[in-house]
Amino acid sequence: MIRKASLLFAGALIGASAMSLVHGAPNPAGSDSNANTYKELALFGDVFERVRAQYVTKPNEKSLVENAINGMLASLDPHSSYMDAEQAKDMRVQTKGEFGGLGIEVTMENNYVKVITPIDDTPAAKAGVMAGDFITAIDGKDVNGMTLQDAVDKMRGPVHTPIKLTIVRKGVDKPLDITVVRDVIKVKAVKYRVDNDVGYIKITSFTERTSDELHNAITQIKKQLPDDKLKGYVLDLRLNPGGLLDQAVDVCDTFLDHGEIVSTRGRDPKDVTRFDAHPGDMIDGKPLVVLINGGSASASEITAGALQDQRRATIVGTQSFGKGSVQTIIPLPENSGALRLTTALYYTPSGRSIQG
Repeated sequence: MIRKASLLFAGALIGASAMSLVHGAPNPAGSDSNANTYKELALFGDVFERVRAQYVTKPNEKSLVENAINGMLASLDPHSSYMDAEQAKDMRVQTKGEFGGLGIEVTMENNYVKVITPIDDTPAAKAGVMAGDFITAIDGKDVNGMTLQDAVDKMRGPVHTPIKLTIVRKGVDKPLDITVVRDVIKVKAVKYRVDNDVGYIKITSFTERTSDELHNAITQIKKQLPDDKLKGYVLDLRLNPGGLLDQAVDVCDTFLDHGEIVSTRGRDPKDVTRFDAHPGDMIDGKPLVVLINGGSASASEITAGALQDQRRATIVGTQSFGKGSVQTIIPLPENSGALRLTTALYYTPSGRSIQG
């Protein structure tokens, strides 16, 4: 986790993920456990057939299979999940920076939905939802027992329709009921302004457009403030839940001209990928301060960690979220959806993991 002026790695969305996308067939697991695995699969098949044939009412077979998949993935970690075809489509739209909903990034903790952050200027933020809130009920229905995807699905709905969230907030004695009106969420990934002699840049999420918008922001700041008067930059990553791994790498590369940015390490000891900076610091070596808080997660922490380890920036703020895992989006055949599967942990240039 990241604390003021230092990174303390003590050891996680919809979406607070550093994500990548893969295609193709899976690599087989080791063959030593195949026999036992096949026995367990035979047991599952037997149970499935008995439910189909003997349950008191005819079950929805598609639902049975999807729930079995969800149960398998839920046993792994909070960030691995199954997405049906519609959910996979929604995820692809979100990473492009425009989607429908509340504008809220969440995870599952202690059987309740925890708010990582409300995205700036969205219905959730305007209604008063705060980072760290626990959503205990959605439209009066207890979320205890739901999967994260179940809860997310309930929060989705037609644009301009209301939804009531029951929230438990630290320091508040009684649960709060907050009504949020769904809307189309158009996320501008980068906002900027000039404050006296400092260029201020806020990155709200790491979508496909983030690095391009960042480069434009720096260009516009340079046009507004002559080089001899521009003293430095502030990069604000507060309440940024993360997003695409490649965009975090590109953002770091904007401020670095050499050295490692981040490495990812998978289950196989040989499965190590290192991302390095290319020559060229777009802000010409000027001082850089990075702001973080408890809503800064995943790709935000990659960025803060790399810039700090390379001694390129000073980190200022409060403890960050502590999510150091990489989710790979694996499309499934026949348009049957996709898996969001944790496949690696990431490490800063000094070799530290921030996985909480």
